[in-house]
Amino acid sequence: MLLATSVFALLRPAQPYAQVTELRGEVSESAILDDQQRKTRQLSIAQDQTAQAGATTQSTAPTPTYQPASPGAVQDDDAAPATGSIFDPPEATDDPFADAPVPVPPRRPSSATQGAADQDEAAETQAATATTAPTDDEDTAETDPINSRAVTIDSADRQQLDPGAERAEAIEGRDRRAEDDPFAATGIKLGSFVIRPTLEQGLKASSNADSSSEGKPALLSETTLRFNAISDWRENSATVDGYGTFLKTLSGDEVEEARGRVEGTLNVDFDNDLRAIAKLGYEAAPESASSPVVIEGTAEQPVRQTIDGSLAVEKDAGKMRFALTGAVEHDIYGDARLSTGGTLSQKDRDSTLYTATLRTGYEISPAITPFTEVEIGRRVYDLRVDSNGFERSSTRLGVRAGTELDLGEKLAGEFSAGWLREAIDDDRLPAISGATVNADLRWSPQRGTTIGLTGQTIVEGTTTANESGTILYSGRLTGEREIRANLIGNAALGIDWRDYIGSDGHDLTLSAEASLTWWLNRYAGLTTRARTEKQTSNIEGRDYTAHSIFVGVTLQP
Repeated sequence: MLLATSVFALLRPAQPYAQVTELRGEVSESAILDDQQRKTRQLSIAQDQTAQAGATTQSTAPTPTYQPASPGAVQDDDAAPATGSIFDPPEATDDPFADAPVPVPPRRPSSATQGAADQDEAAETQAATATTAPTDDEDTAETDPINSRAVTIDSADRQQLDPGAERAEAIEGRDRRAEDDPFAATGIKLGSFVIRPTLEQGLKASSNADSSSEGKPALLSETTLRFNAISDWRENSATVDGYGTFLKTLSGDEVEEARGRVEGTLNVDFDNDLRAIAKLGYEAAPESASSPVVIEGTAEQPVRQTIDGSLAVEKDAGKMRFALTGAVEHDIYGDARLSTGGTLSQKDRDSTLYTATLRTGYEISPAITPFTEVEIGRRVYDLRVDSNGFERSSTRLGVRAGTELDLGEKLAGEFSAGWLREAIDDDRLPAISGATVNADLRWSPQRGTTIGLTGQTIVEGTTTANESGTILYSGRLTGEREIRANLIGNAALGIDWRDYIGSDGHDLTLSAEASLTWWLNRYAGLTTRARTEKQTSNIEGRDYTAHSIFVGVTLQP
């Protein structure tokens, strides 16, 4: 009986037990659907109960820590209960060799489930805000620059880009470098030269139109053309400078004259610190009424033309500096027009001066180079004997010592002093000799201001009977100031001292000048200039005073 009962108990429930515990055999689709619907009903009931409890108590207490029911179990990443089926494929995010998972579209939750989730999210946000919100707007901006309450669909487009990701601005749109002189002439390109011409036209009122002892007032038209040409060669350089001034009386004392000069310079660099500098110039101007050569009864002073040229070769040997310069200057005098009619020839004044100068210097530093000069020359008159029967040709000898300065833009130039002597061929005439002073300095105490000092010693010949000539010492102190970018001021002080050789005669000439140029734009400006000049002499009939004012327009391309 006991054995029969045991066999019956084991054989009776074998089939249903195997189906439930071991999941053997085929599972029907209806069983799977019933399982999913059962889990969905359980989740809905649990969420409804949670929502009702939250609405009643408004509790913000944290969710209890998950305690696994069996060893090795872990909590799901999502706090909400799993809504998937046991038949969902497993995630492979932890497998480094797995392919990227295919995203599965989430199921649409029921209205009750969505409402409970929104309430839970609002409660968590309120708790986080109460514990972590900053006390003022500035702290909020520093910790979280994005205002979560102001996030819209286009808020991401308004965020500032990473500087490295911003698009580079076009070259045409970038700011240009400020010009050092925005009102300087742009110039005209002609071959390998850049030419910068300037035209000045205006009216000049003068108390002494011809700067003579008997001069009268006049209103004149004054036109001045200046130009500068600079080469753009790679190694060597060439420059051409010139000016021309034309005066015509509109009313008052009759004056009509033209004067001008053009000069070119060529610099060529050779190997072994060897350089060559060539110059060529031409000048034409009526002789000044204050000239030491007095021509009686002239209605108009003769025109003097000067052609000059020089060639210098410079060589550097260590700290030693050597330079050899050869120069030629030829003076041509036109006929003087007499007040009684006719002309008076001045050919006996035409002469040519040949000189050679050797300079030796030693560079103490790149800024200071003392030097000494020795000059020899010969002045030859076209007519061996002048109209008064004197042989005017002479031999020239001079020595000088000076210093070259090169402190960049601050101070540059040179000055020297020495002695010069010209022995005339005619024994009846004493030699022209005296101390010499020469200077050419430029000093810039501050940006936009330039002070210049020039000085030279000139030997002036004459054809006056029993006179050898004169020595003229001339000095100029100039100043230029850029008051504004379009307003330029200039000032000048001058002094001339003329010493008559063979007598105690002398002339002293003082002058002062000031001018302003106001540029309306890069191409046109207004210019005004005032000048005064006074000469005193111990020779009768040579004193004069002249004042003038100029107002005009300056044009440049």
